[in-house]
Amino acid sequence: MVSSLYAAERGAGQKTVVFLHGFGGCHGVWGAVTEALVPDLRTLAYDLPGHGLSFPGSSAKAAARSILDDFAARGMRRAHVVGHSMGGAVATLMALAEPDRVASLTLLAPGGFGPEINGPLLRRYAAATGKDEIHACLAAMSGPQSLPPNHIVEVLDEMRGRPGQLQKLVEIAAVITRDDRQGVIPREQLATLTMPVMVVWGSDDAVLPFSQADDLPTHFHLHHVLGAGHMLAEEAPDLIAEIVRRNIRRRSRRPRSNLAAAS
Repeated sequence: MVSSLYAAERGAGQKTVVFLHGFGGCHGVWGAVTEALVPDLRTLAYDLPGHGLSFPGSSAKAAARSILDDFAARGMRRAHVVGHSMGGAVATLMALAEPDRVASLTLLAPGGFGPEINGPLLRRYAAATGKDEIHACLAAMSGPQSLPPNHIVEVLDEMRGRPGQLQKLVEIAAVITRDDRQGVIPREQLATLTMPVMVVWGSDDAVLPFSQADDLPTHFHLHHVLGAGHMLAEEAPDLIAEIVRRNIRRRSRRPRSNLAAAS
């Protein structure tokens, strides 16, 4: 089977950690996080469908299916999955669809945990062209003490220069922010997940309010990052890498299938 999605691979450890970026991002935003995890872990940073080198675009549910199919194409039975924002929603839907393929979930300000979403800011970000406007949007999504890294601005500017990319982002933003609300994954579905789940949220998130982490299933672990905004991988990469390391060492709530020994 031929892989249909792009993923940047680093490291050669026995455990595989998959990274799914947020809306408007690409695999390159995880560079500082994956740098802190290799070489003892294998990392795969995907371009989500509709972003970067993975076309065409699709809904979060369809993206989850595409990535699970891509696991099979790459011969991966199971992986630890890290998702930010839209990528967090995709990661959660992957775990709900095929829990034996997801060894753990680390969710950074995940989409789908509450209806509120800053639609105007995301639509502005979708249409942003040029480094100055991209920088301004990232600054608005970051904590008050954080400055968007220049190399991230350059990576996103380069991605948006690819044919058809900007229009695709505008289309996706219109869908995920319709009526300035987002789709919600019911709490009762989240409660069925048995793999280790860590939810990380910035206290100054201007895109998805950290109150969406209230009333999570009791077995979920929650980490609030004081003073941080929505762009956690860029604002606190070393902290995120350490949280990922801790979460992949945790055990599931109950014995799982014969895939449990794989990682």
